[in-house]
Order: sequence, then C-alpha cells, then structure tokens
Amino acid sequence: MAIVSIQNLKVEFGGKVLFEDVSFDVNAGDFVGLIGANGTGKTTLFKVITGEVEPSEGGAFVSKTTKIGYLEQHACHGSVRTVYDEALSVFEPLMKIESQLEYIAAAIDKNENNRDALIEEQLRLNELFQEQEGLTYRSRTRSALIGLGFSENDFTLTCDKLSGGQRSKLSMCKLLLSGSDVLLLDEPTNHLDIAGTEWLENYLSTFKGTVIVISHDRYFLDRVTNKTVELSHGRCHSSKGNYSAYLKLKEERLETERRHYENLCEEIKRIEGIIEQQRSFARERNFITAESKRKMLERKKAELVVPDPPLSQMRMKFIPVSETGNDVLRVTGLTKAFGSKKLFSNADMQVFKNERVFVLGTNGCGKTTLLRILTRQQSADDGSFLFGANVKIGYFDQSLEGLRGGKTVIDEIWDEHRTFTETTVRKYLALFLFRGDDVFKSVDTLSGGEKAKLCLLKLMLSGANVLLLDEPTNHLDIPSREVLEAALDDFDGTIIAVSHDRYFINKLSTKIYRMSPDGFTKFDGDYNDYAQFALAQAKEKPQKTEVKVNSYKLRKERESEINRLKGKIKRTEAEIDRLDGEISELNGQLSTPEVSADYEKVLQLTKEIDELTENQLILMDEWETMNSRLNELTEEV
Repeated sequence: MAIVSIQNLKVEFGGKVLFEDVSFDVNAGDFVGLIGANGTGKTTLFKVITGEVEPSEGGAFVSKTTKIGYLEQHACHGSVRTVYDEALSVFEPLMKIESQLEYIAAAIDKNENNRDALIEEQLRLNELFQEQEGLTYRSRTRSALIGLGFSENDFTLTCDKLSGGQRSKLSMCKLLLSGSDVLLLDEPTNHLDIAGTEWLENYLSTFKGTVIVISHDRYFLDRVTNKTVELSHGRCHSSKGNYSAYLKLKEERLETERRHYENLCEEIKRIEGIIEQQRSFARERNFITAESKRKMLERKKAELVVPDPPLSQMRMKFIPVSETGNDVLRVTGLTKAFGSKKLFSNADMQVFKNERVFVLGTNGCGKTTLLRILTRQQSADDGSFLFGANVKIGYFDQSLEGLRGGKTVIDEIWDEHRTFTETTVRKYLALFLFRGDDVFKSVDTLSGGEKAKLCLLKLMLSGANVLLLDEPTNHLDIPSREVLEAALDDFDGTIIAVSHDRYFINKLSTKIYRMSPDGFTKFDGDYNDYAQFALAQAKEKPQKTEVKVNSYKLRKERESEINRLKGKIKRTEAEIDRLDGEISELNGQLSTPEVSADYEKVLQLTKEIDELTENQLILMDEWETMNSRLNELTEEV
C-alpha cells in the first residue's frame, strides 16, 4: 500500500521546468534511493512532499496516518541547550508523562481522599509510558549520539558552540529518534566518517518505517536501499533494487530504447520510400496506397521518442610531466599533537611508484593534518618524511582554499598559466563544464561542486606525478565522481588519498593505512579487503613487542580482577533473576480480583513493584559496565 504517492508532478521556477510528469509510489517498508545529478530537483521534490514547495501540476499525497520526518525540520540553529538536552527534546511528550507520574506519586502519598482516581491515572500513564518505550529513551538518545560521533564530553556542549557539521549530526540524531514513519534524508552521510556512516547503516537496517534518501554515496545506497528513483532530463525512472542493481537495469533500458528508436527510424524511412515510389507511378490506385502509407507514417512518427542525450559530463586526464623513481615516499616515526590532544605518534608509512594509497580513520584523527605536513603547510612534532627522486606533488585540499577570492573563473586558471591563449583556457574550462559566460563568474559565487571542479582542473594542469587528495569526491555528484574515478584509474602516477567514500576507495585502492593515536596499520587491497582484515585483527590477541617492567605482577593483578568480576557478575545475574521473579509474583497479585478491589493493597504493591524495577535497572547497568570491563581485561591478558 502506498503511503507516499507522487502523481504527475511538475515544478517550474520562472518559466523554466525543473521536472514534469514525475510519478512513483512509496510503499510502507520501502527504502528508496533518490538519485540524479546536481540541479535535477531532488531536494525540491522533498520540499513538495513536506508541503514547503507548491507544484505547478500534480501533487505529492501522503497517508493521513503517516508522520514525515525531514532533516531540516529538526535543525538546532539558535538553540543554547546542551547537545544531550537538545537530543532529548525529541522526547518532550515522554518527559511530560514522567513529570506527571512523579507528581501523582507524591500526591498519592499525601492525598487520602482521592487515591482511587490517582492510582487509576498512575496505572494509565505507566502503561502509556511503557508502550511508547519510555524506559529506554535516554539510553537510545545516548547510543544515537555516540554512534554519530559525539563523545561523552560533547554532551555538555551548548549547541551554539557546535560546528556546522556537528549541528548537522545533532539534527540527524533528533530525526532518527523522532518516531517518524517516513524519514526524508538529504545527503545524510556528508559530515560522517566511515564509522559514523556504518553506524547509520546499521541503525537504518533495524528501522521499521520507510526511508527516502538523497545521496551521492553509492556504497551507502547499495547497503541501505531496495528501490531507486532517478531524476534525469526533467523526468523520472524507477525500479526495484539498490543503486548497483538500478545501473544494470538502466543500461538495459537505454539499450532497448536505442534499438527501438533505430528500428523505428528504419521503418519510417522504408515507408517514406514506399510513398515516394507509389506517387511516382501517378495512378489512382497508387495514390490510394500512398495515402494509406502516409497515415501509417504519421502513426509511426507519433510513436518516435528520441532517446535522451547523455548528460554533459566533465572530461579530464591527469598526465604527469615526468616519472618518479620506485621509492615515492617514506614516513618514519611521524608524531603530531595539538596541545594535550595527540593526533598520531610513531607513524610509519611507505609508498611506491604507481600505488594508490588511502589513509583512513575517524574524524579528528589527523588525516588532513598528515597531508598538510607532507605538503609542508604544517610541521610535525617529531619524526621525518622523505619524498623520492623526481617527485612533483599535486594537492587537492578538501577546504578548497587553493581558490583565490575576488577572481573570475577564467583568471583563476589564466594567472597560473600565462602562456595559454584565451582559447586554450576556455577549452580547458569547457572540459569541466564552465562554458560561455560561466567563465566570467566570480569564484566566490560558485557552488561547492563548481569550486571542486575548478580545483580538479588546476590539479590536472599541474602535471603532477604524485597526487595528494583530501576528500576529492565530497562536493561531487555521482556522474562527476565516476568521471574522476576513471581519470584516476588511468593516471600513470602515484596517489595518496584521504576519503570516506567507500565506493571510490574500492575502485582505486591498492593499499590502505588506518590511522590511530599510536600509529598506522597497513592493509593491502581495497576497502572490502580492509574491512575483513580489520574485523579479523580486532578479534586477534594483540602481540606484545616489548617486555614490560613488572609484567608478571600486572598480569596476575588483571587475572585476579577478572576472577572477582566474574564472581560479581554471576551474583548480579542471580539477583536480577530473583527481582524478576518477585516483580512477576507481585504483578500476578495485582491482577487478582480481591487485590484490584483493595486500593490500599494496589497502592502498596505498585510501590513495591516500582522499587524492585528501579533496583533491577540499576543492577542491569552495573552488569553491563562489569561485562564491558571484563572484555577489556580478557583482551589485555
């Protein structure tokens, strides 16, 4: 059953049609990937669904029982609450019930005349509170915040102190906790590292509602979606399946359309030949035949649909001006910290000619700092690095700071290549879709995607044989990412890249270094290989490379603590079971007619159940903490 139905939708701005005749249904449980090049109207379609944009024709029809959650509706700009309180604000109705229950409990203790009514209201609210998962809303909030990259220390930060990326992640957290039936997610992975994206994927895998997601993250789309809708050339196409499945079906559809068009063109040409021949005979029955064929020709021409031309895409080719030696880069013992925050230490890395090396790690671990050290924009605290012979570096900065404010697009290129003619500069800019008057745009007015393309053009013209790339796909749509991947795959040089785009990594990677505060860990292969090796390594017992002072004593102390914890965990589990039995017994008494008719007995039993439940929750928290500590100690011994 469709819970969101898009019917014959048309949207135009200033007389220009953005899209038209867009129709598709979203059923309960669908996870829809909404894809298309930048500027095709994906976000506008979301705003039609939420009612923020009025369509020119058609409409978006949402089931009356459906609650839509859209990322922008939960923005926290201007809030001065803490991160934790802002996230909890999603559950204000539950917090209100909590306050009412506390008030009623106090009133029952003081009020002797109205206890029956108070107890009845208390039971009603308790049932409602549990039905709405009130017992777990705080733990769910904490889990969502940590999953999206917030630390416990961040919980007390006020929202006005957060970066734009942190505010986006907090908004995402509120959306996921909002209880909406349909989530509209517009580029949800933009500010997430790989760990955060994987957490989001796991969260959505257990989400029982419906999701429509706009994303250029193809790996994410493959993991999450089961239906794909593409906006292209002002229309839409949809099919079951994730992004990769849709690509195969799209290729088959386009080939079928092309063949049908060619066959129809040949048929039209054949009929036109018959008409011309019949008319040349200049006889009455030939004129009748020609007229019949003319009507057939009109029908065939009415069926003729010209296939959509390929979308305009960037064209690029990275050609190094010279070759490097076999040894491209050696990093030894590199260390960097900012104040008391250690980013990495004793980092070692070796890169050889024609390798495609990717550096991975959580946000804030120092990946960008590493590239800036290698390009000598920053200095290391300790250690060294050495590039090999004949290395010419080209650097793509994810902040796009290489562009100079106040310049036009054409001057941005021409000032660095004064020997180029205007025709040459325009030719190169056209390869990156800057055509006509676009070349006279101010760099300051360009979109993020346009700035990224201009930086890639500068990188291409540098002739570098070693490319240092910091999140090069961040601002690019899927078609542009695919062009970049093809160009880098064809590059006869060496690549050292930082990226959270797992699809991009899989396409290019030959080696991966994982960053941590204690150094780098090397993995050969692509992202899928890395994920398997990382999982296996996490299960392995870590090897000790140094003999520690008093290591025997330390091991004995840990073994002793393990034994104490095991005993305490066992006793805690027994106590939890005992309390569970008591709670069940008291609930059984409450359901008997003789007790339910005695309000004083009901009050007494309810109070006992609340106390036992509270004690049980405390024990369960202790049990979880002890098990976590036990796992840590077991790995260390």
